[in-house]
Parts: sequence; structure tokens; C-alpha cells
Amino acid sequence: MNMVGHEAYKQTNILTADAKRLVLMCYEEAINNLRVAKENYLNKNYAAKGKAVQKALDIINELRVALDFEKGGDIAKNLDRLYIFLTRHILNADLKKDFRGFEQAASILSDLKSAWEQVFYGNAGSKDLNSSETQSFLIS
Repeated sequence: MNMVGHEAYKQTNILTADAKRLVLMCYEEAINNLRVAKENYLNKNYAAKGKAVQKALDIINELRVALDFEKGGDIAKNLDRLYIFLTRHILNADLKKDFRGFEQAASILSDLKSAWEQVFYGNAGSKDLNSSETQSFLIS
């Protein structure tokens, strides 16, 4: 598939995804951009690294903006704090030229993505994870 076709397919996926899938797609893209940032850092392609870092930060910011504190209560507050931490961690890693910070942030995002997959699609096992409060605060 050529790049134009790939981008059109990706755009269609985004436009037709439900809110739960969009959240997971955000995590996937942030993780991917942090991996791209690390690769570009190691290859001394600093401009591309900078673009990938900025995309990851933009996605984390969008996840943060999407939080519904009224419906989400403490979960939304804790996610907000975690997104702030991730933003600072990525910025500090970039400033210190420490690509391990990108890996650590990607690992945290991967854990969050896995947790949301459990909440959204089953096998969570916990009544709290399946509560309407947990599922609705992020998807307003």
C-alpha cells in the first residue's frame, strides 16, 4: 500500500472509530512516536526526533483534555496527574538527551493502554473497573 493509501486508510479508521477505540489509538500513536523519537535520537536525526517527541506530547495533551473530571472523579484526577508527569518526564528526557526516558514513558503508556483494553473489552475482573464511572469519564 502506498503512503497516500495508507494515510487515507488511517484517516478512515480514525473517523469511524468509537470513543473507546480512539482512546486506545491515542495510546498506540503516542507509544509509536516515542519509539520513533528514540530511533531518530540514536541515528542523530534530531529534527525527526523533535517532531516525534512533539507528536507524542500532543497526543498526551489530547488525552488529558478529554478527561471528564465530573464523571471520572478520582480516576480522572489520577490520570491527569499521570499525564502531567509523563509530559514532564518526556521533556526532561529530551533536554537531557536521555532516550531511556522515552522508553520509560512508552512503557507507562503501554501499561495504561492494556488497562483500558481490560476496562473496555472485558476480563477486567473488578467491579470498579467495569463501573459506569470508570468507563464514562473518559468518553464524554
